[in-house]
Amino acid sequence: MIYRKLDSRGDYTFGQQSGNFWVNQPEAVAQAIQTRLGLVQGEWFLDPTVGVPYDTKILGMDRMASYDQAIQGAILDTQGVNEIVDYVSGVNTETRRAFVACTVDTVYGQVILSNLNVSNIGDSIGYTYTLGISSVT
Repeated sequence: MIYRKLDSRGDYTFGQQSGNFWVNQPEAVAQAIQTRLGLVQGEWFLDPTVGVPYDTKILGMDRMASYDQAIQGAILDTQGVNEIVDYVSGVNTETRRAFVACTVDTVYGQVILSNLNVSNIGDSIGYTYTLGISSVT
């Protein structure tokens, strides 16, 4: 598995030749998970079934059971993931933002994903999701 590394803003890195890639490393799978969680189901025109069903399974009141199931399903469907070893999720009631942290066993070893941001999905397209609130920017 080869993944081009992303910088802190989520842009591709360039100029470091082979240093710009994760090659057969747990970090490649971690980046694939983060990328998958950033894709809203129906957003990709080539295959609208790909992505996380934020609108139908996650956003709204009293959806924690389906929320965890949808997030864990997206993680498990990611190439290179064997199993989720540890998983925790919750909501910061003050900021109304959800968070996920997990340890994943991959084909290349274990990787810890802390503070996966699953509640700011859509920021890049001008639509901000938070639990219970949606706003166009």
